[in-house]
Amino acid sequence: MNLLSQTDLELLSSKAVSLRRDILRMVYNAASGHPGGALSVIDILVLLYYKVMRVDPLNHADRERDRLVFSKGHACPALYAVLADRGFFPSAYLEQFRKIDSPLQGHPDMRKTPGVDFSTGSLGQGLSAANGMALAARLDGSPRRIYAVLGDGEIQEGQVWEAAMTSAHYRLDNLTAFLDYNGLQIDGWVREIKTLEPLAAKWRAFGWHVLECDGHDFSALLEAVYRARANRGAPTMIIARTIKGKGVPFMENRVEWHGTAPNREELARALAALE
Repeated sequence: MNLLSQTDLELLSSKAVSLRRDILRMVYNAASGHPGGALSVIDILVLLYYKVMRVDPLNHADRERDRLVFSKGHACPALYAVLADRGFFPSAYLEQFRKIDSPLQGHPDMRKTPGVDFSTGSLGQGLSAANGMALAARLDGSPRRIYAVLGDGEIQEGQVWEAAMTSAHYRLDNLTAFLDYNGLQIDGWVREIKTLEPLAAKWRAFGWHVLECDGHDFSALLEAVYRARANRGAPTMIIARTIKGKGVPFMENRVEWHGTAPNREELARALAALE
């Protein structure tokens, strides 16, 4: 199914490349941060904020807006890059990433950063919050949809699976979760630290509607979102297969870039690779 025109694909791809540059500059300027997971998740966020979610930068307090819980909060440079580009705050804020008293903290803070729907950073908690938002939308009789983005190392935590049971128990079909499945966490390969497989079967066993796709393929991601919208009676998990450090060859699939900032030479190499 081809849901995007060639023009749309080119625009989204160009946007993703531009935002990857912003991610790298942010982490370089701060001399700290998490580039690997931000680069792997950016395509999911681009799809959500430019093609899927009903949000208005000029009216972020709108009760009927869709919500995003960015549970893998350490990858926030990706979220900040998108929010700035969409106009939730000036792009000059990106230069203040991780600075003292900055509106852009090392993990998203809804009290400080316009456009952030929930404060995250302590991994494993985001899906619980998304459940609450989805239940509230149902009680309000609202058409708003709730999206959550989780990391693969994150879902080794028990609270995620308690939340997964809750989502299924309440049949939260207005909730769609994405798993940024890049295969690496801070200490190494996920499969070696605590394997998640058979991953799709686990989520199905917990009562979820499960879809799998290439997390860097905008058409595949959008098709999964549409299928999630059409699903009734269960929450949807989209397992998005991604590459840690995507777009920068010397960072791809390298665990050392989970939480390491590039130096000046590395930044120049990375930006050149994205040309």
